[in-house]
Amino acid sequence: MGRTKSGSYNTKQSCEILNFLKDNAGSHFTSQEISDHFRKQGINIGQATIYRRLDRLTTDGLVNKYIIDEKSPACYEFIGTEHCRQGKCYHMKCEQCGKLIHLNCDEINAFFEHVSEEHGFVLDPKRTVFYGICNECNNSKS
Repeated sequence: MGRTKSGSYNTKQSCEILNFLKDNAGSHFTSQEISDHFRKQGINIGQATIYRRLDRLTTDGLVNKYIIDEKSPACYEFIGTEHCRQGKCYHMKCEQCGKLIHLNCDEINAFFEHVSEEHGFVLDPKRTVFYGICNECNNSKS
């Protein structure tokens, strides 16, 4: 398949993983969810291959890796598009269903700028997660 600029090889399996993430841009997946997807499609890709490819895609800047908390596995998101590249993409995690939701909000951007300018501390948006209950879970309580 050929070498990438980083020196790793692009195999058919690697391309399958990248294409899956591209096709689902804006969504977050654990390595197990990726493995399950391919298993359902009848495509055999080993867990070690998935981990290696996700690490390479993260290093190459095409994928963001999010470690939400010590109880949850890391999840990955394709960012080859501009949607999270500018560092102004935050996340919210529902404590009930576990869904991870994008938050792109000028008010939060202003808060991050305030913390930096007034308190001399730069927050890392890739590691900033707001916890609460999503709208779907909140409405199901009623």
